[in-house]
Amino acid sequence: DGRNPSASFKDRASAIVTARAIERERKIICAASTGNAASSLACITANLDIKTIIFVPEKAPEAKIAQLLIYGAYVIKVKCNYDAAFDLCVKASQEFGWYNRNTGYNPFTREGKKTCAFEICEQLEWETPDKIFVPVGDGNIISGLWKGFLEFKKIGFIEKLPQLIAVQAEKSNAVKLAFEGDGNIKPVSGDTIADSISVSLPRDGMAAVMALKESKGFAISLSDSEIVKAISEFSRKTGVFPEPAAASTYAAFLKAIKENKIDKSESVLLLITGNGLKDVQTAMKSVARKPYLIKPELNELKKIAGELVNQI
Repeated sequence: DGRNPSASFKDRASAIVTARAIERERKIICAASTGNAASSLACITANLDIKTIIFVPEKAPEAKIAQLLIYGAYVIKVKCNYDAAFDLCVKASQEFGWYNRNTGYNPFTREGKKTCAFEICEQLEWETPDKIFVPVGDGNIISGLWKGFLEFKKIGFIEKLPQLIAVQAEKSNAVKLAFEGDGNIKPVSGDTIADSISVSLPRDGMAAVMALKESKGFAISLSDSEIVKAISEFSRKTGVFPEPAAASTYAAFLKAIKENKIDKSESVLLLITGNGLKDVQTAMKSVARKPYLIKPELNELKKIAGELVNQI
């Protein structure tokens, strides 16, 4: 979904939410985001008679902040994590009457995200994959996917449902803990380099747990180092440059293979939810090779030519 207008999966939800705001004649939409949902909303509304007010945590990647400002959004950086920014955004929308796009708060976000399930079915000629690896933060994407698959099965477009696998960072794994525990969502630290899934208290967590249970799926958690390593490895194997949260599905896929959780006969889909250009700073941590700096002279090139040839 890095090929979407704002380069992330979140455009699916923002398009539906914006249409709803227009239907209700709202002129201001607010949202709290680690970056992607906000830049998506700012992109979708850029050429409309709608203003966007965005609440982001102080540590949101600069590339995502740049997107917001370029699209004309009003950005409020809050000295806190995503969850506190989320709560402030909700209070602001209630106080000032702004239309709220927040994931897990506005039900139309799930309606937008379920379209990914529709697209998967259509592109695979109505044959669903056996397993789908999904990056999970608030839980809205995985619950939206499951809703989409259920709807298509109900009307007879598909015959079988896929097994959903929730992918989370080790310190942002509230959904995994709830799924494997008593089913209740409890806050965690939410600290991870993968900002798009950095969530302490998932707002759609219960729906995510339900999707895992109903699909007979499971959850995998990853260290930040596993996620970072996956960025460059996946890029080199596929030609697709994923942001950290998107790369997590590939890391989880490799981990599932090692743990014998995937049969060789099964078809597997990895959800790549955002483009790596959204967080270049983290991407650079995934590459060991650094660029050479030389003078524009052949003799200078000869000095490193042997080393280059050996590497190639």
